[in-house]
Amino acid sequence: MFFILLVLFVILNISASPAVIMEEKQLILPDGNSWVINNWAKNRRMITKEGIKNWSDPNDIIRTYFRTEDSGTIHLSLHTHHFSGVSEITISLGETIHDVNLHSGDGDRIEVGTFQITEPGYHFIEMKGIRRTGSVFGNIQAFELSGMINEMDITYVRDDFYWGRRGPSVHLTYETPENEDILWFYNEITVPEGEDVIGSYFMANGFGEGYFGIQVNSERERRILFSVWSPYDTQDPNEIPDEYKILLNKKGDGVYTGEFGNEGSGGQSYWRYMWKAGNTYRFLLKAEPVENNSTDYTAYFFAPELDEWKLIASFRRPFTQTYIRRPHSFLENFDTRTGYIPRKAFYSNQWARDTSGKWHELTKAKFTADATARKGSRLDYAGGVENGTFFMKNCGFFDDFTEIDSWHERRPNGQIPDIDLAELP
Repeated sequence: MFFILLVLFVILNISASPAVIMEEKQLILPDGNSWVINNWAKNRRMITKEGIKNWSDPNDIIRTYFRTEDSGTIHLSLHTHHFSGVSEITISLGETIHDVNLHSGDGDRIEVGTFQITEPGYHFIEMKGIRRTGSVFGNIQAFELSGMINEMDITYVRDDFYWGRRGPSVHLTYETPENEDILWFYNEITVPEGEDVIGSYFMANGFGEGYFGIQVNSERERRILFSVWSPYDTQDPNEIPDEYKILLNKKGDGVYTGEFGNEGSGGQSYWRYMWKAGNTYRFLLKAEPVENNSTDYTAYFFAPELDEWKLIASFRRPFTQTYIRRPHSFLENFDTRTGYIPRKAFYSNQWARDTSGKWHELTKAKFTADATARKGSRLDYAGGVENGTFFMKNCGFFDDFTEIDSWHERRPNGQIPDIDLAELP
């Protein structure tokens, strides 16, 4: 009896001891966490739902990102798919590099080695191919992390990989004067050189029923985009009944107009214009209730290179009687291939003009982020005030992030927009 009690005592004390650390394992899937960082155009072909495939170029640099909240030692293993031939690759994390041999018969779990995490923040596992006898260096299904990671609180994209690859979207919602109807909303955007990454939408003038800003669509195309949602809730514009459709009042020269779907549905307009990083662009939006229980939304864009205001479009939204509601800006990446590249913009000199003709400077804003950020899939998001100007930044796996739902206030500058509203096209 004494022996049994002694054994129970030892077991209970061991299990309660804080010095005993249970080892955890984390499987990081490439689909939501890996990129070919020296050739973004390859990402859709090489980073797949089954893992890393079609890896044949020794010049490819593949990085897989994760974040820790502490330092410590981790052990890395690879989970592979079967492939033909034999290959040698290098895998690095921080200052440590391991050479790894992959064989055609592996198809399971391959030990890589131990790495030291010296400080909290984002880290990346980097892979490069050295030599191969088959058509590819290997097919990588997952990266397994183990060791003392249960103390480190690891962050990576675990689900919703499409949105995880796009990265977190961020927003600034401007505080407006109480009990005033806002007829006009004015804003300015400056995208610094090098921050105009493909897939970026720098949205200047958002409102309760739509959005207006500038995009980087490709190396050869950029757009000024203005859209208004239909009051009919659907993702397919073909399902919108005629009485709920967004109507076009007018549009500027060379502006495309049509319908859009998949993120709500409604009327869309855009002007193909190669705006330039480093220049400051001006945006002006009007929302005015009109007859038949409708509201007209009109968007104007000013490019310093052209030195004039251009009409983008004017849309009529049925079943809506409102002035501008919830004026805001946002920054998003809509191209999954570039979700590892940081981008940033400055949003400056916000003003609202009420129905009596008085201009109000908007100097206070609330910073928010989308579900990818809120559930902790990615923490590379920031916004607030920098050098007296509002800014937003996302993607790129930078370490410092801004508290969601925090308020930020810039210095007023008193620079009322110098616009002859009566002369607008």
